[in-house]
Amino acid sequence: MSLVIKQNSKTLYKKYVQHLQKIADVKYAAAVLQWDQETYMPPKGANYRAQQVATLSEIAHHLYTQTSFKKILLQLKEATDLNDEQQKNITLSWYDYTQQEKLTPLFVRKLSTTVSKSFQAWMEARGKNKFSLFQKDLAALVKLKQQEADLLGYEQHAYNALINQYEKDCTVTELDRVFDNLQIPLKKILAQIAAQPQVDDSLLQQPYAANTQWQWGLDIMKQMGFDFEAGRQDKSEHPFTTNFSSQDIRLTTRIDENDFSNMTWSCIHELGHGLYEQGLPAAAYGLPLGEYASLSIHESQSRLWENNIGRSHNVWKYLLPIAQKYFPQQLGNTNTTAFYKAINKVAPSLIRTEADELTYHFHVIIRYQLEKALMGGQLPVKEIPAYWNQLYQQYLGITVPNDKQGCLQDVHWSHGSFGYFPTYSLGSLYAAQFFAAAKKQVPGLEEGITKGQFQPLLAWLRNNVHIHGRRYNSQQLCEQISGEPLNIDYFMNYAHDKYKSIYEF
Repeated sequence: MSLVIKQNSKTLYKKYVQHLQKIADVKYAAAVLQWDQETYMPPKGANYRAQQVATLSEIAHHLYTQTSFKKILLQLKEATDLNDEQQKNITLSWYDYTQQEKLTPLFVRKLSTTVSKSFQAWMEARGKNKFSLFQKDLAALVKLKQQEADLLGYEQHAYNALINQYEKDCTVTELDRVFDNLQIPLKKILAQIAAQPQVDDSLLQQPYAANTQWQWGLDIMKQMGFDFEAGRQDKSEHPFTTNFSSQDIRLTTRIDENDFSNMTWSCIHELGHGLYEQGLPAAAYGLPLGEYASLSIHESQSRLWENNIGRSHNVWKYLLPIAQKYFPQQLGNTNTTAFYKAINKVAPSLIRTEADELTYHFHVIIRYQLEKALMGGQLPVKEIPAYWNQLYQQYLGITVPNDKQGCLQDVHWSHGSFGYFPTYSLGSLYAAQFFAAAKKQVPGLEEGITKGQFQPLLAWLRNNVHIHGRRYNSQQLCEQISGEPLNIDYFMNYAHDKYKSIYEF
């Protein structure tokens, strides 16, 4: 009898894998179309592209929620002869199924179509610097996301249902606590910095030819370990990373010919995302253990490479001489210390993606508070610009001059990605904690970075973060790596030591 059960479980599990990989094929086909929409698609293709993506989204949802797949999952849940990885995949897939079945095919199609329309409206509104051109489509999307929260179910706050899609088990209560605890020490360091002479970053605001910047960006990515046989980089209005498997990762960036920082750290940031995707187990294609743990863990990878490495003194001992070969007139006369200070200038700014790593958190807090108010029904969409401008004055003390530099700067809302923004701050906090662990566990890590030896760090991340896929949630992974849950002291200690040396307070 046990032999029959084993054979049955083995056959069922094979069907389960085949079915999930079929779903992955459909979802990644949609992802290719969405990537093209943001990079190369001609404007007139928007209407049919929305229809195409909606059709594929509906097909993927149907495949996941069909009764035959539910039966397979239920039988495999009761199987006693699955190994640990198989059991974990089934547990995670059952959770995914219970979430998916709460959404009707009609709702999934409507949401996908609305997202496509919203993205095109955002592009036009951003181009014309006019929020009103985005308002109608965004309002429709907000309404759908509120309905989605109701369908998925939540306790206390509708926003919890949306956060959970990106950061499982995270809640408004937890985020409020993290952000409240973070603001006090951050404000203290910012006050200490403000009392000191400002660093000079004028060397970054010079003419830097776009073509040379492009080659420079590719060079950095190769040096840090991105596999261009399994990925590529293109340009987009807003930098992002997407993947169609762990062997096909697409990064995008944007170039400002008068700002060295814009593309350089955009490339390094997206590189971190790309390295994570390339490090996920290829053999688990389509399965939960082949997917990333959470968005905060994803952001921990981008922020670690962007800030803990990309804005460190150590890395520019190696990279600056290379940059000087690309840009001899602009950077030929600078030294590592002056350059290090310039790239770590702290000052309130309008644009989140260009913010220093301290004031950055206030950009995130502003979006978090705004999203909570939207999803809770306290903020009408038409009042977003005024509320946005009010919060920027309150938290950063700056006046927002227009919509493009204000509430139209991020692409996320046009994608329906409400609940995403908090993961940026969580990611920075996890990055500091992970990097502290890596320095303890990898002998000579920082000294090696001064020589361009990035492989030891990448190997550590592969073994401690990437390889696990979705086996652990964020807090579990953090404990696995560092021996304790998320602790903001790691970030604050890192920030204090770094900026004390730069600003000499």
